[in-house]
Parts: sequence; structure tokens; C-alpha cells
Amino acid sequence: MKPLILSAILLAAAATQAQPPADVIYLHGNILTGTHLRPNDPSPMPAKVSALAITNGKIIAAGPDASILKLKGPKTRIIDLHNAFAMPGFNDAHTHIADAGREKLSINLEGVHSLSEMQNRIRNYASTARHSDWLLGGGWDHTLWPGNQLPTRTDIDQVTGDHPAILSRVDGHMALANSAALAAANITADTPDPPGAKIDRDASGSPTGILRETAASNLVFNKVPPPTLEQRRQALNVAINDALAHGVTSVQDNSEWGDFLALEELEHTGQLHLRIAEWLDFNQPVAVLQERRASHPTDDPLLHLTMLKGFMDGSLGSRTAAMDEPYADDPANSGLARYNEDKLVQLTSERAAAGFQIGFHAIGDRANHIALDALGAAQQVANPAPPPTAPSSPDANIVTAPPPSIPTPASLRFRIEHAQVLLPADFDRFASEGVIASMQPSHLLTDMKWAADRLGLQRVQYAYAWKSFLDHNVTLAFGTDYPVESINPFRGLYSAITRQNEAGTQTFQPQEKITLNQAIYAYTQASAFAEFREHLKGRLEPGYLADLVVLDRDITTATPQQLLHTKVLRTIVNGETVYSEAKPSTPTTGKPQQSGAKD
Repeated sequence: MKPLILSAILLAAAATQAQPPADVIYLHGNILTGTHLRPNDPSPMPAKVSALAITNGKIIAAGPDASILKLKGPKTRIIDLHNAFAMPGFNDAHTHIADAGREKLSINLEGVHSLSEMQNRIRNYASTARHSDWLLGGGWDHTLWPGNQLPTRTDIDQVTGDHPAILSRVDGHMALANSAALAAANITADTPDPPGAKIDRDASGSPTGILRETAASNLVFNKVPPPTLEQRRQALNVAINDALAHGVTSVQDNSEWGDFLALEELEHTGQLHLRIAEWLDFNQPVAVLQERRASHPTDDPLLHLTMLKGFMDGSLGSRTAAMDEPYADDPANSGLARYNEDKLVQLTSERAAAGFQIGFHAIGDRANHIALDALGAAQQVANPAPPPTAPSSPDANIVTAPPPSIPTPASLRFRIEHAQVLLPADFDRFASEGVIASMQPSHLLTDMKWAADRLGLQRVQYAYAWKSFLDHNVTLAFGTDYPVESINPFRGLYSAITRQNEAGTQTFQPQEKITLNQAIYAYTQASAFAEFREHLKGRLEPGYLADLVVLDRDITTATPQQLLHTKVLRTIVNGETVYSEAKPSTPTTGKPQQSGAKD
């Protein structure tokens, strides 16, 4: 045996002997630690361990059963995994959990395959609603319907009765309002289109009920009574339980400030079992943003505030994504850009100088180009050091130092959310500016049936281009955009490695497939890097948070179809089971879930 290897073994043994007894030990597992995963390494998965020891919500040792059992004390709980596969919990880099919960508690139109099915769901819900209540909901997708025809206000007037109603499209970039809702907002034939938005009109000029982009739909939503604190809690709990049931232990979330206050209450009462990095509204004044940032501990490992979220454009499904050239299937339309470019540069630079991470929703190639211009200008104003790179894999027993409480301009990790279609030259700009590509591979499962028609044969080559980003050494973080897509991460992994629809009958630009190794890295370690938590999340090794998921199969050896149908047996956050098939969303101790040690 080589002297260096022998020394490492002796040091590891000494460290194990010096550890205090563990709170809990997980034994007899098939555990992927993630320690040696690399973003650009297509090689087979590294070796696994069989046991973990956990104290105070953190892993203190990982290795073979016999070694880990040495950390057993009189009060240590032993949990037998019965040879099940386990891995780091998924970190979804892009969610809207409050919207997801509210959608599930209102008129859920997810998966409706025709206008008549949509009408039936609305009618059934309206029959139980109180007089004068607004009817809210969403999830409809007209591209699933015969003919792909958009619904109109008259289509739903006949089933909503006296209730005003507004129902969001699945992507959140289009909404359908009935006549009563349009009247409540005083939207008429004379109402001008808001900047960066559009009110669809019929041949006579009257509104059809379709409102494209937030500035238009908010004319109606601003008339809807805001949810109460209890309603916010209910919605959040529904979405959180859904996330935990799918093996997601952390999310990076875009919900309203009122929802963040509800999350704080859940945390303070020991009822928050999902780690949440909450975003703030880019458009708020800097003084408001600073006040909100200061209102919550930045080192809280359970709930914290991170980046500022801004919107450059809309979506491909709504044809509101801002494109450099017109849509191939709509030659008079190039989408809707949200900002004056000079104003955007000013706003971005001010917020970067104040130490805020910034992330821009950008789907179309023009929107991505504008976003890169603004982020590049902000880098110059802040005069940062060279942009950060994706985390490397340190020694398993070394915990890297945490980032500063408030990022300095030199350490800001700018992001673009979605980055679905790019101009060819802009891949290099992502790399040179150090911009993270925060993408949602499950979008492709929905979009591939019409994306080529929207984009045309040339532009489609630069769409959903995961491998191209990795080839350009861009950090690629994965999420779902929940509830636009299911929060199920296995759909995303399947999409990333196959680029096929779920039936396996259609393939989209297969040259952009990535390996399972790379996809897991993007869904764990790279997403942790995107929220400045790579020193705590994404690996199962000493010093890291004990967040893991136990599955019904070893996904590293599964076929793509087997991967797609993976089920979660147990989700563990802070070392405690917060979801199992038999007992969802309740820690195994029966005690309130704690936030964990502050770092």
C-alpha cells in the first residue's frame, strides 16, 4: 500500500474515533455521496458508501457499516435502509411554490385536453363557490387541445355564472379573464395595451379575455382580494408536501413577499420542513430591497433571501418570448420585451453595486442578449474580480468556508433563468461574464411538439442547449419552474439524458443530450452553487447538511424509462424523515423540525 493512501486511511480512522456519538445512523444503504461528480465528466458514477452518521442535522461520517457503527452511542437511532439507493436531496433551482399551492387549492386546469374539459372543471368549482367570490386557478395549455385554439371570455362566461374569473395559462405569461373580471378592471375596447404586454381583441376591437404578460393580467389581478395569511400558509404547505414527496429537499423560489412572511411563521413554529431560498422583486426600490434583505438572517440554512428576479420577456408557448427575428409560425410577431435597455442597465448596475445577486427570466434569443448586456454592464460598474467558476470537488473531510453574509460585487453569481433560445455567439458571453444558466429540462417534454414550428430549422439548433452550455464551461443549474411543470426531478433527469418525449416517440436536437452524471450534478451541486450554498448542500459527506432521498431503484443503473418512473421511499431533511410513503411530511422524532446549526 502506498504511504499516502495508508496515511489517509489512518487519519480517517482517527477522525472517526474522535467523533462524538451520532444522533442517527443510516445503515445498509446503497448511497451515492456525490463527492466526485463533475459537471464535464461523462464517466461512470463513482463508488458509493453504505452508511451515514448524522449529528445536529449534519453528516459527521460516511463510509462502510462497520466504521460508521463505531459512532453509535446509547441514544443513537439506527435506521436500516435495506439496501435501498440513496443520494443527495434534489435542489430545484426555480420554483413558484405559493402559486403551485394556490393552483392546487383553486381551479386546477393542469392537463385538460379540450375546451369542454376546461369548462367542466370550471363549472364544477363554480357550483361550490360562495356568491360573489372570484374564481381563480390555472394550468391550462391550449397547445394540448385539438386545433390549438385559444379560449375566449365567452367560452367561460357560460360556466362562471355571476363570478368574476381569471385563469392563468400553464406558463404564467397569459391569462384568460371572463366578462365580469374585465368589467371589474374596466378593460374595454378603448383600453391601451400596457408596455411590454398585450390585450387580445376580436375583429370589432373588443377584448377577447386573453391577457398576455403580467402588465396586462395585473389589470385584473389587482382587483382580486389578496389571500389571507392562513390561505397563504395552506397553499405553501400543499406545495411543500408535494416537493418533499418528490425527493426535493431545497427550492429556490419566486413567490410574493406576503408568502415569505408566511414561510417565516412556518419556520418559527417548527412547521417548515423544506429548505427555501426566496427571491425578491428586481423592480422594488433599492432601499426596500436592502430593508427586506436585512430582515432575515442571511446564514439561516432553512430559509433565506437570495437573488433579485426580473423578467426580460414572456414564453414560447404564449409567443411572447422576445426573439431577434419573428416567429417562424407567426411572421408578424417577434414577442414582447419588458424593458427599455438603457433603463435596464441603470437598474441592474445599481442593484449589483448594492451587493445583490441578480437573475433574469429570459427565454427568447433577444431577451437573453439584452440580459447579458445588462449583466455585463453591471459587472463593469462593480469592477469585480474574475467571475466565479463552478465548485470543484474538495477532499471529503474538508468543509469550504461559507461565502460572506452579503455578497460583494466580486462574488456575485449572476443568473439567467430558462435561457431557452440563444444567439450562437452568446454562449461565449455566458462563460466570459460568469453567468449561471438556470434551466428546466422538463420544459422540453412539453415544448418539443411545437418548438420547431415556433423557432424554425436554423434557430431551433440553439434551443434548450444544455450540452453547449457545458461545452462552454458555463455553470448549469437545473429546476422545474413548478407549477409550470411537475416538481418531479426524475422527469428532468430523463429529459436531460434522452431529449425524448415521455413516450419515447420523438427526439429533439439529440446533440444536446448530457450524461446522467452531469444532470445529477446540475440538480444538486450546481444548483447549490447558484444559491451560495455549495459548502452545505449537494453532497453527502462530513460537514454537509443531512438532506437525502431514498429511492425505489438505483437511478445510476436504471434505463431511461425506469428512471422516468422512479418513486421516492423517504425524504430526509436535517437528518429527519419528513416524507415517507406511509407518513408524509412529519419528522420521525415527532418534534418540531429545527432550523439546524447556524454557520
